[in-house]
Amino acid sequence: MTFFSTFRGRLLLILSILLIASLGVQYYLNLLTQQESDELRDAQAKALVAGITLGSNGITSSEYMRDLIEREGQTYLDDAASERIKDIIIINNNWEVIDSLNEDFLPTTGPNGETIWKKLSELPGLPPLKEGARLGDDLAFFPNAGVEGGDDEARAIPIQTSEGRFYVMVVLRNDNTEAARRAALPLIVTLGVLSLSTLVTFVLVWRFTRPIANLSLAARQVADGDLSVRVPDRGRTDEMGQLTKQFNEMIAELEVSNQLEEQLRLAEKSAVIGRLGSAIAHEIRNPLNYINLTLDHLRSKFAPEDPDRTAAFAKLISQIKSEVARINQQISDFLNYSRPANVNLRQIDARTVVENSLRIVEAQAAENDIRISVVEHESVPQVLGDPEFLRSVFNNLFINAVQAMGNEGGNLNVKISSDDQFVRFEISDTGSGISSESLAKIFEPYYSTKETGTGLGLAIVQKIVEVHSGTIGVESTEGEGTKFTVRLPEADGHRVHRDV
Repeated sequence: MTFFSTFRGRLLLILSILLIASLGVQYYLNLLTQQESDELRDAQAKALVAGITLGSNGITSSEYMRDLIEREGQTYLDDAASERIKDIIIINNNWEVIDSLNEDFLPTTGPNGETIWKKLSELPGLPPLKEGARLGDDLAFFPNAGVEGGDDEARAIPIQTSEGRFYVMVVLRNDNTEAARRAALPLIVTLGVLSLSTLVTFVLVWRFTRPIANLSLAARQVADGDLSVRVPDRGRTDEMGQLTKQFNEMIAELEVSNQLEEQLRLAEKSAVIGRLGSAIAHEIRNPLNYINLTLDHLRSKFAPEDPDRTAAFAKLISQIKSEVARINQQISDFLNYSRPANVNLRQIDARTVVENSLRIVEAQAAENDIRISVVEHESVPQVLGDPEFLRSVFNNLFINAVQAMGNEGGNLNVKISSDDQFVRFEISDTGSGISSESLAKIFEPYYSTKETGTGLGLAIVQKIVEVHSGTIGVESTEGEGTKFTVRLPEADGHRVHRDV
């Protein structure tokens, strides 16, 4: 794994990119602000020079400055300077205003034709005077010296004339809104960079903590005994992806180990049950055989001569023998389930196996008005199996089907077909069906819905089918019927052709 394919490497790379981007944006903003400041100073300087030039000409000219700048083709003030210059005030050596762009500051004529000059100290609303220290003692005559605040600014330039020292005071406009914008722009951009960094950090933290949360949840589920849980890795190749993969592999191994332990436990239990069952069966079958022989002897030697009593005697003997046979069958089922199944596999005709097992239920089916049908598709291959074991499978399924339909009649249908290198047997009946609660347990040993059942019949069926490398499934609707589906491996290269 390369360093930049790890989470740490990617995080370091992203943070480095964010740092470089932040520094780059900040440098660009500083450069842009510097350029704007230079342009502003240049514009201020040009406006100041233009104002001084116009003021100097106003001192020597007999015309007012407003008349000079209103001439067509004048070169004193261009549009940029006119926008920036608010007023130009010419002050004589008596601190009187002799000219101004503001008409309110211009001299007026008195009632006797004399000229009335405005005093500098009388001018209202003058903006703060900048760089006034260089004016020396004359600074005291400027009413706006030392004034703070305001958007605009004033600058006074002394000009020596033949009449003494005059001053040209240029009032310049300042756009504080533009200044605020320039000051706020770096803050806005910095906020944007911080927001982007926060968003990227949030995404990284979420991407890093989500697998940890998934692992924590999966660990709790495993602690509760659920070994089927898996953590989605989403194709990650970093440390978290490797941890997720290793966690899933560990749980898979634990699941396999748990299954092996369960199989070993069942095998040990089956072995103990088998040994115990064999001993019990031997002890029980000897008395059963004696009882069965004794019943035959009683029936042949001690039958009463009275016909009515003979019939009752024969019925009782038959019932006792039937119960003995039932006990003997239960012992056989128990032994068949507990003993290892040693099968002798060979090629068998699928329909022949079915028909041999159907003979067991044909009489009872005819007595209960149950119709049996066998449908075989064309070119069904032979199956690979043990005839005796498969007969036990279909015997159990057919007997259960007939018993489920009882004496009310119905249909027992068998369908044989080929299914992807398997032979498929579908055994369906129109009996009472199986409840959903019982359906999940019918293959469990010792579980039975019949009062006299051992609960081993279908367990033995499943065991035999699995020994044959096949599968068995069941579908049922309570009150409508049940269908068992058995799939057994076909014998390669052996197919029989029979007309349906």
